[in-house]
Amino acid sequence: MQEQQLEALRYPIGRFQPPASITDADIRRFIDTIAQLPANLEQAIAHLDAVQLQTPYRPDGWTVQQVVHHLPDSHMQAYARFKLALTEDNPVIKPYAEDRWAALPDSQQVPVQVSLTLLHALHRRWVALMEAMTTAQWERTYFHPEHQRSFALKEIVALYAWHSRHHLMHIVRLRERMGW
Repeated sequence: MQEQQLEALRYPIGRFQPPASITDADIRRFIDTIAQLPANLEQAIAHLDAVQLQTPYRPDGWTVQQVVHHLPDSHMQAYARFKLALTEDNPVIKPYAEDRWAALPDSQQVPVQVSLTLLHALHRRWVALMEAMTTAQWERTYFHPEHQRSFALKEIVALYAWHSRHHLMHIVRLRERMGW
């Protein structure tokens, strides 16, 4: 498979490009994308059988099941990082090995409905938190040691709106390619 085709499978909506500036309207749109993910994901995996859930979305990629379990794993990290940034001054966050998390038994064996339930509850809390944030709070930061820089929460909401669409489209595009 050509490098360009693999890139399109890996990044179906393109790589994340941080916005040059972020307005209040952008933040509202990002929150809406995050709020809609649980229902959109539920629809994307509706009626998939066990074999389909074990299908990788690309060669050497995660299975649909792993993608579904990855979303609450990742978004729990984001939610906790938001709370740290809102309650501490530029806290240093702990990175995690998402590829290793996806290989753990819970991502391999637990039914996807468990992660869907978790994602619905998590996003309800996270969206409520974000909707109550002030303009000043969106400027609060945390320090990411892998990137050796601080990130404002308004940058992170943009990233996780992209992340939501990115993984959703892995599943949607796989279904299209496979005729499911």
